[in-house]
Amino acid sequence: MAYRIRARRSGFSNSGLFSTGVKWLLISNITLFVIYYFSNVAGYDWVFHPFGLIPRDVVSHFAIWQFVTYLFLHDPTGFGHILFNMLALWMFGRDLEILWGTRRFLNYYFLCGIGAGICVVVGNLIFNSGHLGTRTIGASGAIYGLLLAFGMIYPDREILMNFFFPIKAKYFVMIMGAIAFMSSFGGSGSGVSNVAHLGGMLFGFAYLKTYRPRQGFLSSLNSWYQDYKLQRAKRKFQVYLKKRGPGDDHWVN
Repeated sequence: MAYRIRARRSGFSNSGLFSTGVKWLLISNITLFVIYYFSNVAGYDWVFHPFGLIPRDVVSHFAIWQFVTYLFLHDPTGFGHILFNMLALWMFGRDLEILWGTRRFLNYYFLCGIGAGICVVVGNLIFNSGHLGTRTIGASGAIYGLLLAFGMIYPDREILMNFFFPIKAKYFVMIMGAIAFMSSFGGSGSGVSNVAHLGGMLFGFAYLKTYRPRQGFLSSLNSWYQDYKLQRAKRKFQVYLKKRGPGDDHWVN
């Protein structure tokens, strides 16, 4: 699936064609893909197997590194998988990095990617235990998180879906989210991990709704919880005030 953003007049003036974080993610992914591709041709692709996300390994052998390494591996039997992921990374990630800065952008990227991996492992444990040995590879979970952020921050930016159909980013995100959600209930015969796509969007949404400047993600969650308790206390106080009559001089419990 290909996407294109109709760039604004100042589209490339802020940091060139590639922003720093996006550039190094592209270099890392493409370099590893080339090595993986030729390893597969030579019959040594098994070297990369421990770095894909395998729920059984995560649970049985505590292979937690797979939550990160699987993001840098793409299907070595063709070019479509990495092509569309890297194209989307560049198109959606560049503007987000310019807006947020490299550090926050990378934090968000890996949060969505790792969160997608967690959803894959948990989903297999609960609903698909017969496929605990299935490997998941690719940056799609993180990419879907970037897509969600782009749609929420630039909702009216126009995207040319499949290079032909113009659509606003907010509607595009809704469509892609709905597809990932509905597809997650189907089988795995397509070879696409829709649970990872949906998980990346869910973790991205949680981050965007709880993030506070100059705070980490966990600190932001705590701040959100404290705000929630404060608002709940305010609502209770308003209820108590309504129970009091205009001439009452006491509280009613």
